[in-house]
Amino acid sequence: MKCLFTLVILPFSLFAQQSSLDKYMQGQADLYGFNGNVLVAKNGVILYQKSFGYADYNTLSNLNENSIFDCGSIAKEFTSMAILLLKDKGKISYADTLRKFFPELPYTNVTIGQLLSHSAGIPDGFELVAKYFDHNKIATNDDLVKLLALKKPAALFKPGENVMYSGTGFNLLASIVEKVSGQSFKTYLDKQVFKPLGMTHTSVANGPRPKKDFLDYSNGFVYSAGLKKYVPASSEDSAWTTYFSGIAGEGMILTTTGDLLKWDRALKNHSLLTAATQQEMLSPHAQKVFPKVTFGYGMIMGQSNFGNLIFHNGYFPGFVSMHMRYTNDDVTVIVLSNNESNAPFIANGLAGITLNKEVLLPYLHKEVSPPHASVNYTGKYQMQLTRPPFMAMFPVEIINRNDSLLIISKFGADVNLKPESDKKFFFDNGTDQQIEFETKNDGSILHAWHVAWGVKKELKKVE
Repeated sequence: MKCLFTLVILPFSLFAQQSSLDKYMQGQADLYGFNGNVLVAKNGVILYQKSFGYADYNTLSNLNENSIFDCGSIAKEFTSMAILLLKDKGKISYADTLRKFFPELPYTNVTIGQLLSHSAGIPDGFELVAKYFDHNKIATNDDLVKLLALKKPAALFKPGENVMYSGTGFNLLASIVEKVSGQSFKTYLDKQVFKPLGMTHTSVANGPRPKKDFLDYSNGFVYSAGLKKYVPASSEDSAWTTYFSGIAGEGMILTTTGDLLKWDRALKNHSLLTAATQQEMLSPHAQKVFPKVTFGYGMIMGQSNFGNLIFHNGYFPGFVSMHMRYTNDDVTVIVLSNNESNAPFIANGLAGITLNKEVLLPYLHKEVSPPHASVNYTGKYQMQLTRPPFMAMFPVEIINRNDSLLIISKFGADVNLKPESDKKFFFDNGTDQQIEFETKNDGSILHAWHVAWGVKKELKKVE
């Protein structure tokens, strides 16, 4: 019997690209403590997939490619899909109102389309749960609806007249799915989405997550400055991991990088929806002016210096996640962290490398004596954030305090800038960020740059 072997020769540029992806991630792990799983694909083909660190800091068990993570608000993509599947079957329409399904709620003229695009003005129901629900029990979507009906908190604005990101709106969408389908949200997604796509490691996970039910579950950890070590997230923020954990729609989905790639391909190829409905999901429907964020249906879209992208990021105590695709080049990046590493910034760095853009690889910064010229760098600037979903220019100020530079902003804590040369400074807060200056012969600033997780953007001086 003759055996035939096919030798596949990859172009050198691809090897170089994969090497850069690995160096980038190894640097994020070694220098900045990244812990989690990453996957990079082009045209649906995996270019890079790797695990870094621990599934549990206490047992020191390692992550692997089947490790499951709480993906936080990436779950909104699935909630939107659940609604759109019902729309394709003719069971609901975008114009259907919330009170058609829950007449006890006080919010009139709110449509499903507005709930999907964060333009409904629904108030924060989690505040009600935190204030009025028995914290010894686990709240459900029904409990949330009952509290909204009973307490009647005022709408944030008239439906369709503004945009405000709303987790509660997506909890209500999940409740609509249950009412229309006659199934639990968990069962509906399992039968209509996860199983058809072969997402065998993905599920809606309401309430406690015992190890016997989630064998590959990655425990979420946060860093305790007091203890100087990582501790279980449940010990730091028990609300989300206990009595909030039974409410689904805005979150509460466990998944893997591999399953999210299957999901990404389903969106790309409209495997579950009609082509027209899939396009509606991934088209702009509402836009927040500042910071500029454009919402589709359960999806966010925008344009960075790398091109057009669709994405959603997520947070759950101990977990930070990102699913993004640069649509023109069909480059997909998925980053799931279980120690709250900055998945969105890291994902954008990986995307830049894959798109052959300039991305600075992580390296060890060494502080030198403060340069005398640093006084010339003070002033007010506009910083363009490269982390989706924020595509806006943010005002910051660089000041000199006791012969040291600081960068201050009303959107975050003040950060010391440590000099590594007379023109380059790194952030003294454990993040992969630097400020670089180009000067004229007289010492005045020609250009200033903000480098965030390897991605370089101009820092425009305004004063």
